[in-house]
Amino acid sequence: MKTAIISDTHGLLRPEALAALQGCDLIIHAGDIGSPDILAQLADIAPVHAVRGNNDLSLPFAADLPDKLNFELSGWKALLVHDIADVPAHLDSDIRLVITGHSHKPDIQWRGERLYLNPGSAGRRRFKLPVTLALLDVCADSLAPRLVHLLDPGA
Repeated sequence: MKTAIISDTHGLLRPEALAALQGCDLIIHAGDIGSPDILAQLADIAPVHAVRGNNDLSLPFAADLPDKLNFELSGWKALLVHDIADVPAHLDSDIRLVITGHSHKPDIQWRGERLYLNPGSAGRRRFKLPVTLALLDVCADSLAPRLVHLLDPGA
């Protein structure tokens, strides 16, 4: 199962992001969406799981979005939350994938048997941080994440 993970679009869905998402079976948005149009465009590509971010709280379209979402990806239990500070200190041991956004800093790291994944920001560049999203190949016995740079780092 090819899964795309995107975050912090802040109302901007770049053509490079749309191109990278083609062929995905599922798209996960980790908050700070910025506009209902973003979710509609993503849903035209694949089913979408999304949480609201801190910048979405005052936006009417985000009122129905959860702050935290538990779901399964091909048998892998996952937790989706915008800010890593909101991840419970004691997670259920069955959760093998934790997806966050908020920092705009991409990060993929295994902590024991659990994958923590922040796809970075796919929206407007913040400071000198890269503009990225993540792709995740999900198999019955493995999770294979990779970062996708949407802009030339020097751009």
